[in-house]
Amino acid sequence: MRRPGRAALLTAAAAVSVAGGSFAGPAAVAAPAAVAAAAASPATSSWTVYHGDPAGSGAGTLPGPVDTSSPAWTSPRLDGQLYGEPLVSGGRVFVATENDTVYALSASTGAVIWSRHLATPVPSSSLPCGDIGPTVGITGTPVIDPSRGEIFVVADEQVNGKPAHVLAGLSTASGTVRLTQNVDPPGAYTPALLQRTGLALTDRRVVFGYGGNDGDCSTYRGRVVSVPEGGGKAAIFTLDSAPGQSQGAVWMGGAAPAVDSHGNVWVSVGNGSVHDPDRAYDHSDSALELSPQMRLEQFFAPDTWAADNASDRDMSTAPALLPDGRVVLAGKSRLVFLLNAAHLGGIGGQQAKLGPVCDDDIDGGMATMGSTVYLPCLSGIVAVSAAGSAPGLRVLWTSRIGGGPPIVAGGLVWSIGRNGTLSGIDPATGKLRRRAYIGVPANHFPTPGVGDGLLLAPSASQVVAFRAGSGSAGTGRAAASPGSTAAVSPASQPTAGSTGASGGSGGTGGGIPPAAIGGIAAGVLILAGGAGWLVYRRRRPGSSGPPA
Repeated sequence: MRRPGRAALLTAAAAVSVAGGSFAGPAAVAAPAAVAAAAASPATSSWTVYHGDPAGSGAGTLPGPVDTSSPAWTSPRLDGQLYGEPLVSGGRVFVATENDTVYALSASTGAVIWSRHLATPVPSSSLPCGDIGPTVGITGTPVIDPSRGEIFVVADEQVNGKPAHVLAGLSTASGTVRLTQNVDPPGAYTPALLQRTGLALTDRRVVFGYGGNDGDCSTYRGRVVSVPEGGGKAAIFTLDSAPGQSQGAVWMGGAAPAVDSHGNVWVSVGNGSVHDPDRAYDHSDSALELSPQMRLEQFFAPDTWAADNASDRDMSTAPALLPDGRVVLAGKSRLVFLLNAAHLGGIGGQQAKLGPVCDDDIDGGMATMGSTVYLPCLSGIVAVSAAGSAPGLRVLWTSRIGGGPPIVAGGLVWSIGRNGTLSGIDPATGKLRRRAYIGVPANHFPTPGVGDGLLLAPSASQVVAFRAGSGSAGTGRAAASPGSTAAVSPASQPTAGSTGASGGSGGTGGGIPPAAIGGIAAGVLILAGGAGWLVYRRRRPGSSGPPA
């Protein structure tokens, strides 16, 4: 993906600071620099990793508003459920299914260009627990290395009657398999492991996390794994690694490990088996920074880590890396933490804490726009600001819209709800601006992608594409159901409602016109979002382990 120069980045960052990273009113759009940057920003053509860039910012640009009045195309029904995010590269859309099949679709029509069935997936009935069925195959979002013309997936395969996790690399041009390597951690009980995170790339290595099946049954240990792209010995960081310990899932609601400008890897960790704060800390309920070779650089955990472990109120989002060198983290406790990326501070080392900010779990990848973070609360997207010279967090608005991990594109925040509705939300107010019914998704954490002028949304077993452009100004109050020409009645859609930080009720008037927001936000997203880590100051490494 193309990235701006340093001067352009700093200019845009200065323009965003007018509104603290959030377009709060007409005064925030007056800066000519922001408007000029928006006009000059190229549309996102590739989306090769979960949430679009190594930092997982979820920021993309489109050539205009998204027309959700009807899909540009709907793919054929694929051979299994879709749990990952659609990716885009070279004019093709890539997805993988729970039947261990990888597909390349035409970005123009949605037609299948090629498909490759890798292996027999694992029957869900053979696993000790879980909520994916009838088979478990490729669950994590793949990752593409355009320089190699290769897409990487981790497939859960039935091998000699037992589950095995296999890293596969395929040609993006033809689907030819170039790499297969078993990546099960030595000594692991493989039926209890689920490869749920998206895949990421750093230092020519493929990085991903392991957790357990839904229900945390049997015995497993969370891991972060790093494998050379060409194959070879894996580097592994293991959670809850002491004798008698277990759990510590690295799952993050399907998000991929975030990668900073130094190539280091950031993950969050779920609940571990240690419930007594007087026992040695097990790196659970945490944010970790790891080297590409899986050396622990530093960590953060709340001082309630042991109680969080006991009550399953642990971290479940990917760490959001802000352009100014701070990090936002959240999870099932519904609390939001602000961290200093240069010094995570260990246990209780946060700069600020806020919440609870919503009434359900916060799971998956966040979206960032400057110092504003859009949180994937299952009951509806929440906007939080980390702006200000003094470290602090404040809620900008809450909503009852969407709930799946959001992205920001075409001037709106996009989220897929568990009821199958794709919603476009005003980033400044939390009000509903666009919506379309795409079909009920297979999982709780579906997230759209962007590329080649399209907004791409996964349903249970199809990809639904919506066109963006200067002529795409439809209201999007109803959209065709996938695979049919029938329109979905607005009455069947969820009620739009949002509450600002002041407690006021969200309506349909006021704020910035959607077209204006689209023009301004589009240019700022890439310039001031995850790409800000390219100019982030050189950091001092922090603690390399738990307190004595």
